[in-house]
Amino acid sequence: MPLLVSEAIVLHAFDYLESSRIVRLVTRDAGMRSGLAKGARKSRRRFGSGLDLFAQGMAYLHTKPGRELDTLSGFEDVRTRTDLANDLERFSGAETIAEIALHCGMDGADAALFDAIADAFDALAVQTTRDAREVTLGGAWRIVATLGFGPAINECAECDSPIGRDESALFSHAAGGVLCKRCASMNASGRKLPAAARIAISSWMAGEYVASFSDTEARSHQRLLREFLIYHLHVGRPLRAFEFWERGMSDPAAVTADVTADVTVALTADVTDAVKNSVG
Repeated sequence: MPLLVSEAIVLHAFDYLESSRIVRLVTRDAGMRSGLAKGARKSRRRFGSGLDLFAQGMAYLHTKPGRELDTLSGFEDVRTRTDLANDLERFSGAETIAEIALHCGMDGADAALFDAIADAFDALAVQTTRDAREVTLGGAWRIVATLGFGPAINECAECDSPIGRDESALFSHAAGGVLCKRCASMNASGRKLPAAARIAISSWMAGEYVASFSDTEARSHQRLLREFLIYHLHVGRPLRAFEFWERGMSDPAAVTADVTADVTVALTADVTDAVKNSVG
């Protein structure tokens, strides 16, 4: 079988049969891949802790035409991000980034997307004074922009008229961004986006840090991002990790083991649907 060697990040992993694991990877050179690591749970010599969630390293994938599931024979030079497990807010943010990547990613090399995902995980893994929700929002919007469907923020999505930096504007998911006053008057629906929110989204899509950030603004940005993703991704099932991140951080009492299990089951289903007929 042809061998694919590429830098990769573990976006999701689950046990398969008695000793193996199936992982969903984003690779620098081949986009999204699913791999079967045979015997990974029985012997840690080849993989060690490399198959932990969000780990990054060099993957050795044996591919076969017509099969969606590769054989993962090795994962080397691994950089783990185990510290994320010590902070629920940052961990749930990382799971949200992984979920968005799983829904948006495609086959084929996309180094910019790989870097956007890696940078988002790195920013979440480092304990700084940055708000974890701001870091997650920034990573998510940069991924959206890298994929080429970032919203128009500085000009009208309909007529391309420039919109002043200090102006509020109507944000239309259907139009793909903000609208000038004339186009907004002809649009039946949308959400008013303050100038500060426009500047924040523009900064995040450019990979920049937004310093001024309140809890109220965080919840508004989470809602807007969720609506945008659901409208443009056309996913058939709910964004469970996103829901957990959004609901859990605004209502800590809602964060339970049952919810965590629900997220895991949902993400596993996403992977299983794609590979259940490919295991040979």
